[in-house]
Amino acid sequence: MGGRERLAATAPAFDPESVAIDDADVLELLDPVVQEWWVEQFGEFVPGNGGFFTPPQKEAVPLIHEGENALICAPTGSGKTLASFTGIINELFGKAREDDLDNSVYCLYVSPLKSLANDIHRNLEVPLADVTEKLDERGEDVDIRHAIRHGDTSDSERQAMLETTPHILNTTPETLAILLNSPKFSEKLETVEYVVVDEIHSLAENKRGTHLSVSLERLEAMTEGSPTRIGCSATVEPLDTVAEFLVGQDEPGGESRPYEIVDTRFSRDFDVELSCPTDDLIDTPSGVVTDRFYRQLHDHVQSHTNTLVFTNTRSGAERVLQNLRETFDAYDESNSGCHHGSLSKEKRHEIEEALKAGTLDVVTTSTSLELGIDMPHIDLVVQVGSPKSVASLLQRIGRAGHQLGQTVEGRVIALDRDELVECAVMLKKAEEGFVDRVFIPENAQDVATQQVYGMAINQVRPEREIRGILGRAYPYRNYGDEEWEQLMRYMTADYPGMEEKNVYAKVWRDANDPPDGEYHYDEYDVGEPLMGKRGRLARVIYMTNIGTIPDSFTCDVKTRSSGEWVGQLDESYLDTLEQGDVFVLGGANYEYRYRRGSKVYVDPTSARPTVPSWFSERLPLSYDLGQEILTFQRDLLDRLERGGMSEVRNWLREMPLDENSVRAIARMFGQQVAYAGSESVATADRLVVETVLDHDEYERHYHVHSNYGRRFNDGFSRLLAYQLAQAANANVQVAVADNGFTLSMPLNRKVDIQRIIEDLDPSEARADLRASLDGTDLLQRYFRINATRSLMILKRYKGYEKSASQQQVSSEMLLGFAEDLGDFAVVEETYREILEDKLNVAGIEDVLRDIERGAVDVTTIRVDSPTPRAFGLATLLASDVVLAEDESAVLEAFHERVLAEIDGDGAVAMDD
Repeated sequence: MGGRERLAATAPAFDPESVAIDDADVLELLDPVVQEWWVEQFGEFVPGNGGFFTPPQKEAVPLIHEGENALICAPTGSGKTLASFTGIINELFGKAREDDLDNSVYCLYVSPLKSLANDIHRNLEVPLADVTEKLDERGEDVDIRHAIRHGDTSDSERQAMLETTPHILNTTPETLAILLNSPKFSEKLETVEYVVVDEIHSLAENKRGTHLSVSLERLEAMTEGSPTRIGCSATVEPLDTVAEFLVGQDEPGGESRPYEIVDTRFSRDFDVELSCPTDDLIDTPSGVVTDRFYRQLHDHVQSHTNTLVFTNTRSGAERVLQNLRETFDAYDESNSGCHHGSLSKEKRHEIEEALKAGTLDVVTTSTSLELGIDMPHIDLVVQVGSPKSVASLLQRIGRAGHQLGQTVEGRVIALDRDELVECAVMLKKAEEGFVDRVFIPENAQDVATQQVYGMAINQVRPEREIRGILGRAYPYRNYGDEEWEQLMRYMTADYPGMEEKNVYAKVWRDANDPPDGEYHYDEYDVGEPLMGKRGRLARVIYMTNIGTIPDSFTCDVKTRSSGEWVGQLDESYLDTLEQGDVFVLGGANYEYRYRRGSKVYVDPTSARPTVPSWFSERLPLSYDLGQEILTFQRDLLDRLERGGMSEVRNWLREMPLDENSVRAIARMFGQQVAYAGSESVATADRLVVETVLDHDEYERHYHVHSNYGRRFNDGFSRLLAYQLAQAANANVQVAVADNGFTLSMPLNRKVDIQRIIEDLDPSEARADLRASLDGTDLLQRYFRINATRSLMILKRYKGYEKSASQQQVSSEMLLGFAEDLGDFAVVEETYREILEDKLNVAGIEDVLRDIERGAVDVTTIRVDSPTPRAFGLATLLASDVVLAEDESAVLEAFHERVLAEIDGDGAVAMDD
């Protein structure tokens, strides 16, 4: 049975005295020489004083000592990584003093980032060197070696590790998979007793984590015992699910292996507040808002030692730094910097070293510093705009206050009314101890292809062994016969015409009797089905092509008529485009027509944009936080009805909001209700559709208020647009945001959208949504990604490297062929990933079931102008948001119409 006992309370305020484990008991578990080092580092131990070990250290060290699997959840800077390594180092020094360490690996530290692995490596040097020196002074020759190995490790360093093997090896998921298939080094992993997976939340939610989970099961099958698995994270939920993901199960579909949870996520003090430069984000001139924002940011930086500023886009990080330098003389290249993934490795490393040294007053970033290096001097984090989830908020502001006992200080600044609501709910839920759930991909066939191929390459073995190892990984716990046979048909090339397309079998599979000849089967039962690799270059192909991070590229944009080159688009942006969509590039408007490989063909147009240029770069709102926002809106309506705006404002003042934020939120909802009634506000039990007739553009707009996040809305809008287009026999344009989406069609076409939504069958949603993907660029792009992951398209072969754009050309030629095969593993995985991971079909099915059983009502309203809660949706259609002046003008026009309807000055919304 899997362990379920939680060793610490999840209440926001953590009480160390409530934990039964005493500091003295923990200290006693450490070897005397390790005890001595610890006391030198952290002060003399005084019995009864408490606080000698941090909460995660106090709980984790005994678990590691007992060899218990553990998920350690604690804020950034609370010592969870040191807790893991202290327990492991203590055990390894004990083995070394008994001369019980071989020239092999005993501890694997797996990190999602190379920089994080590098940082941990540096942090290990001090305790290992200090303890070794103390033992040397006592005449004991003990050496615990550690090293780092990832994609940047040189050939000479790799060769040296074979001869003098590190006892502690820091690596990444991709490199671990390669090591498992390295004939010489894989033997060095047979002694592994501990595996530490750091920042496990960032791996569990994607295919890198799926790949790692199978690698850990392969490692488990190699070792004599069962390695102790330790997961570390600052922000993760649900804890049991992630713990089960970490430890896997002894039998496919069986009970989880035992584990314990160390939950001290709220053991640090947080000081967070949401602020807004004005209480009126519409009528206050944009120049005034911008000036107040930068003055506020400047004041924050000047009143702190080191400030880290997060924005939601890379361009935003660059722009904030540039404007700070241009506006204030206090900033230049010597004391400020920018860090994001588009910068060179050298530039990022330079900023990271300066952050560690504390020599920069301010650094702006997008997401690249959310995880990774220790920055001990950061004492303030500023988040500009919504980070879209409580987990991201906590992860980011947790970068501040790394010294034990320091308060984590974070400031969130909202510059948009919709984001004000998001951030207010986010900070409220963070105070209550809420964390968004991690959703783990399941039964991914592309990852299964890589791992099954790797196992077959290593040795001929019974099919049941390979399938058993795969099924013991948590993401494949429900992997059935149908999925396995589908995978085998692909991997054995059991389809006509595959070889003509240069797609060859990867494994042989004997379903009856083992073949005679080169293989030896003495250790297996006679007649047991076996598997092995096909092809002399199998190992080379595998080692040079595995991994789950997709390549990406930019597409050249050309006009159809003249072939003139007008610019470039990131291919991920194309996910948002349908034929006929209009976007802005280089200050001009273009209508998207079609794509061929890495070229996009467009027509110049004077029509207004339908898709904003920032769309693909923004993080999506989490589904869980979206649901909490709907609950918040119901609570606000109840207070408005019961006690008017005075009660609403007093309620909002109980949250960590400044007065501008309080008044801006209250004003928006007051105007919304005064203009369109309380039924115009979406809640947890109400989906709202507002219809606006645009006679100037001769269009009918349906603004759908469904605050479930952009993934949900992307999928739901496609499903609904598919139905509307069929019902009206007309083209339907879609614009998607986190708080809803807009469907636009010709004014002379009218449909009963409420009936269409209510008639959507949740049992058919998946099939209908799948049908809506046919022929889209989204399908083509994800097929390429999955075909490359499934080694159907090789990135590298015989010294030749195929770029992402070349991979796309190959995949476009293969997609039609593959779809015609029927039940083809790579095609099925492509649809699974889009529907489940990108478009949140499970959430759509849940909401449709709620509508079907009456738990969610569909309300339609007719308005002459968009309501305040639809302003953001309407501006997506009205202008490209890069053109801030256009957006401001459109918002002001919308606002004036609303105010005119409610007596002109908003008094109805704001009176007491």
